[in-house]
Amino acid sequence: MKLVTLLTASAITSSFTLTQAAENPNAPYLSLKHEMEHAISKGNQFLKTTQAPQGFWKDEKTPAYTALALTAARRSPNSEEAEATHIKKGYQWLLGTQHKDGGIYVKGLATYNTSCGLMALAASGDPAHQNAILKGRKFLINLQQDWDFKGETDNVNDGGIGYGGSYPHSDMSNTYLAIEALKLTEATAKDSATRQPTLNWDAAVDFISRCQNLESTNDQPGISNDGSFVYFPGNSKAGTQVEKDGRETLRGYGSMSYAGLLSLIYADLKQTDPRVEAVKHWLDNNYTIAENPGLGEQGLYYYYQVMAKALTAAGVDTIVTEDGIKHDWRNELATKLLSSQKPDGSWVNENSRWWENEAELVTAYAVLTLEQIYFSIPEIPQS
Repeated sequence: MKLVTLLTASAITSSFTLTQAAENPNAPYLSLKHEMEHAISKGNQFLKTTQAPQGFWKDEKTPAYTALALTAARRSPNSEEAEATHIKKGYQWLLGTQHKDGGIYVKGLATYNTSCGLMALAASGDPAHQNAILKGRKFLINLQQDWDFKGETDNVNDGGIGYGGSYPHSDMSNTYLAIEALKLTEATAKDSATRQPTLNWDAAVDFISRCQNLESTNDQPGISNDGSFVYFPGNSKAGTQVEKDGRETLRGYGSMSYAGLLSLIYADLKQTDPRVEAVKHWLDNNYTIAENPGLGEQGLYYYYQVMAKALTAAGVDTIVTEDGIKHDWRNELATKLLSSQKPDGSWVNENSRWWENEAELVTAYAVLTLEQIYFSIPEIPQS
């Protein structure tokens, strides 16, 4: 089963401002789907041309590049791309980077690389990868923080997951990626003949809540009350803002707010939970594809990908912004990506923050986003 199918199958009905699928006629998507198929194929073809002879992509010390390229190929509507020989070679290389402890990394960024690696292995649909997936899951679960080993979330970083290694904090980006990887490989764990470890979901929700600007559920100082998310407690890549009462608070931003929404959904919080409602409201009011809200063009394609995943999982078809305008986010985001693809099939961000000036990384992000949109287009009931 393809990764995108797993994600779509887990989607739940949202109380977010939306219209039902029946109000979105299929007709506007017919041409768009053909254009997306073409763009996805061009993007995957570009990635094929950039693969190293050994089977990896871009940097042999960062398996995430290879994992993202493999996932993009496996999720393609074109089955020939998904089954190509160079993809099998890529999987062989990726599996060669897995350590005895289950981590999929070479040096550093253990959480990021392992999370991306697990999602690639899940996308392969190969039963032979079961053991590698189970080992990777155990590795990620063991990275969940409990700084004083008391089994309580009395440290602000408890319950979350960081980069792994010497970084002294958890963060929302690594936590969301680990949660997604664990959720998308959950079926493999359930099918295992042996008992598998599980994430402490209550502790994870505690950490996620401490990354949200919401006074009713966040016990940390210096936060606003708009429902947005920051990078980790006490730190926002978008800086600070001054409230009406003169307080300086952390400013939330788009990519982490979508990451927060997706994490809350995967943690099985109810749609009526104040944390879910608050972040939906903020995302509603700050919807845009022109930039990563709060960061401009920084991390723009990362933002696009997590946006598509979160809105799909939340069951959102149409967003209504503060001005009352309805936005078909799938159509708007797909059109934006189609218009920015380069003639050679690649995408690149002119802003170099978080490696987004590297075509291999950004092309994988863009292809994965288009595939998420492609497979999540709502079906119209037959009359």
